[in-house]
Amino acid sequence: MPTESAMNGGIGTESYAKNSRYQGGAVETAKEIITEGINKNLDIEKLSSTSVDTFRIADFGCSTGPNTFIAIQTIVEAVRKKFEIELSDSRVPDFQVFFNDRTSNDFNTLFASLPPERKYYAAGVPGSFYERQFPKDSLHFAHSSCTLNWLSVMPQEILDNSSPAWNQGKITYSGEKKEVLKSYALQYAKDLDSFFKARAQELVCGGLMAILVPTVPNPNSDLSSITFPSYDLLGTCLIELAERGRFDAAKVDSFNLPVYYTYPNELKAIIEKNQDFSIERIEVLNVRSKHQTDPDPKAFSLAKRAVFEGLLQEHFGNEFMDELFDLYAEKIEETAVPSNPKETSMITFVLVKRVFRMT
Repeated sequence: MPTESAMNGGIGTESYAKNSRYQGGAVETAKEIITEGINKNLDIEKLSSTSVDTFRIADFGCSTGPNTFIAIQTIVEAVRKKFEIELSDSRVPDFQVFFNDRTSNDFNTLFASLPPERKYYAAGVPGSFYERQFPKDSLHFAHSSCTLNWLSVMPQEILDNSSPAWNQGKITYSGEKKEVLKSYALQYAKDLDSFFKARAQELVCGGLMAILVPTVPNPNSDLSSITFPSYDLLGTCLIELAERGRFDAAKVDSFNLPVYYTYPNELKAIIEKNQDFSIERIEVLNVRSKHQTDPDPKAFSLAKRAVFEGLLQEHFGNEFMDELFDLYAEKIEETAVPSNPKETSMITFVLVKRVFRMT
């Protein structure tokens, strides 16, 4: 089944717009290296020779703001300045920005909060970022942040009680069951390949793409040692609600979070298989030290709620969400999950260029 649920919309207490501090920190941390990448790798003379009157940018997985606006402003300002310096003010093109996300995304909130002084024309493009969304050779720059850890579908064998990969009692791939991890990893590789094949069609030759991907450290030993305490704790809360009679325990066994955290070497290897792109820069960013302090339990719970509530509502029903996340906040306070070293998230930045290939 496709994973269509979007982040919590609106601008209220439980919205993604109010509870995406870490994701915003990733965007802020990447601003300088995105600007450097544009200065070093964007050949505007070659682009201008093809009469670029409009420079087109797409953000894949835009959600509701404000993080997408920070990224877009960085890209537009860097490209504009490069045109002004290397060509002239009169040669600066118009900028058109396409905001893409799932069809269920709250585009109303996104467009209601567009920066009033923006120097670009804005449009929304609903649809899966794992598929083509634009005409061939129509984009000059693509961006995606904290998006490509989402699977397009859950591997069916994980939900099949006759399969060795059945993930009974768990909601993600942490733990000792290698078959579960393998299923997640294979689906992730397939999805990322689809993403790059789609962008290869849409980006012009010489066009750039910057992606910020949530990752875990490169493994030194057995991959089955990977754990995610915060997700395990959420699973524990779901089991406790089942024990309280809120829903059948089988509901928990048939639910898994469709997210996978790759590691930098794995990410690099998948990208290199696509010969339509060259990797211009790859770097692990230290987001936590620059832009995040450990949140209190309530804030931590709200951040997870803003991301996963839609999925949980679809599967378990809306009436249990307050109870679930209140319980989650209590468990977080008891276990000090935010300060657990295994919860230290990483963001890997990758800048790629669309290369010319003879066919």
